[in-house]
Amino acid sequence: MTALRRALADYLRTRRALGFKLKREGELLLQFVAYLDGRGASFVTTVAAIAWATQPRDAAPAWWTQRLVVVRGFAKYLQTIEPRTEVPSLDHLPHHRARSAPYVYSAPDVTALLSAADTLRSPLKTATYRALLGVLAVTGMRVGEAISLDERDVDRRRAILVIRKTKFDKSREVPLHASTVEALDRYRRDRDRLAPRRRSSSFFVSTVGSRLIYQNVHETFLQLVYAAGLGRRRPRPTIHDLRHSFAIQTVLGWYRDGSDVEARLPLLSTYLGHVGPSSTYWYLTAVPALLEAATVRLERSQVKP
Repeated sequence: MTALRRALADYLRTRRALGFKLKREGELLLQFVAYLDGRGASFVTTVAAIAWATQPRDAAPAWWTQRLVVVRGFAKYLQTIEPRTEVPSLDHLPHHRARSAPYVYSAPDVTALLSAADTLRSPLKTATYRALLGVLAVTGMRVGEAISLDERDVDRRRAILVIRKTKFDKSREVPLHASTVEALDRYRRDRDRLAPRRRSSSFFVSTVGSRLIYQNVHETFLQLVYAAGLGRRRPRPTIHDLRHSFAIQTVLGWYRDGSDVEARLPLLSTYLGHVGPSSTYWYLTAVPALLEAATVRLERSQVKP
């Protein structure tokens, strides 16, 4: 094993101990180190990093930038043990991916989506998607987190959902409103009646009693968007926008009731399973209603008594 491979193993072990999974990043860095080893290089240089990052030559510039970002993280770590290491600047591949604006669901939009579940042919599928989309809308959970819920994770007595080992390898508890607990209880009864012989311990089940598959959930959601009359909206609604909308509506509520938004943002970050408020801010950018609320708050604070 070369010194670079040993250093990479230490780097990945250290980052993963902090909660980062680094699956794709780990694969890319293994390829990068193999590239350096194949050329007899014992440390990272800017020239080598850019030459590797811009492969294949017909790839999109955004992909080249992503590859260089991965190398930069590793190079920063290497620089502490090998002074000759060069950390390549992103100025060499200055592609910036534009963030798409989220669709902010209104309460009538969510109601329309839940009602559209009645158009699904299977009674079990109708019950599952009504409950699934409802819980996404009122908790801001990630879709993968909801799909991964097992029966034991829906704690009716304590009115919480237990989210286990998800993004960043962290677990958390999500408190539920009494009405949400009641809706999930209703789904549980319907599910057990319609699928008495389940093939999985998952809470939400498919029409064959197994755990839901993300791709199938995504495709069904698109059907429901059009059935609900939201298909022509711009930006086009996505299932992940339910999470955006939850965060936005939560902060809007804080602005309107006079709460200290800056002080509460870390609470929202924890609730959503973010590593910190900076990740939560991404959900709140470029939303006119939030900008208006913040402006009103600012103007009021500047009015002299």
